[in-house]
Amino acid sequence: MPYDDCPPPTRHARPRSVAAALAAVCLTAAGCGGGPETGEAGAASPRPGPDATTSAAPTPTGKQPLPKGPLTGRTVVIDPGHNPGNRDHTREINRQVDIGTGRKECDTTGTAANDGYAEARFTLDVSHRLRALLEAEGARVRLTHDADRPFGPCIDERARIGNEAKADAVVSVHADGSAVGNRGFHVILPAEVKGGGADTSKIVKSSADLGARIAGHFARTTGSAPSNYIGGNTGLDTRDDLGGLNLSTVPKVFVECGNMRDPKDAALLTAASWRQKAAQGLADGIAGYLKG
Repeated sequence: MPYDDCPPPTRHARPRSVAAALAAVCLTAAGCGGGPETGEAGAASPRPGPDATTSAAPTPTGKQPLPKGPLTGRTVVIDPGHNPGNRDHTREINRQVDIGTGRKECDTTGTAANDGYAEARFTLDVSHRLRALLEAEGARVRLTHDADRPFGPCIDERARIGNEAKADAVVSVHADGSAVGNRGFHVILPAEVKGGGADTSKIVKSSADLGARIAGHFARTTGSAPSNYIGGNTGLDTRDDLGGLNLSTVPKVFVECGNMRDPKDAALLTAASWRQKAAQGLADGIAGYLKG
């Protein structure tokens, strides 16, 4: 669930170039357009409790030289949605911040599965796995946070971190909290907005390309289908009300990996094997975008 997701989003027409890019990737995606049951890792396994899985260990970034690879010289910022400590700092995260076109809460607690497995834990786990995969290809990777602060960062700071890093791509990792029966993933793209400190005119096209590549690879690698409740079964949605996108000056997307409140999706999101596939799908999409 996007941390600055409060009012119902304004929907926008999807750029034709995005649809074409997604279709091109999905031609070879075994899971694209199929039901989430097809090829889902962990779906037939017993569902683990919140403490039954372990996050991939953070890599020693900055302590060892990165390997040379196809992404050498590229910078990727990973933005793990929410912070596990947010729930203990409701006053701080409810503080309003400027998102360029208005004001919103600094952050939110995020959603959780019915067994209590928090979105904030899910996003950190997938982000650690994604970082390891990208660094193995030579990319320089930065996380907006690593649960190393009491709460936040706020949505405006998250955008600023990517901007100041001059990132070649920024991906914000999330999971949705929708109704039972709503299943699948979707990638949120920035709309063209201009107002206050927001001006996405220079990143709309590149972000759309990044998002379409991620959507195609995510479907193929995880076996999950695009969302059946957002995006018209394309796996893509464009929004103008998210500060993390509005304030970005570099290519950026949000990825809702599934719906934590649906039991079938939750069984996947709580399985370490599926989270590894999710990270791989994200990494492949990012790498495909960066390699052109």
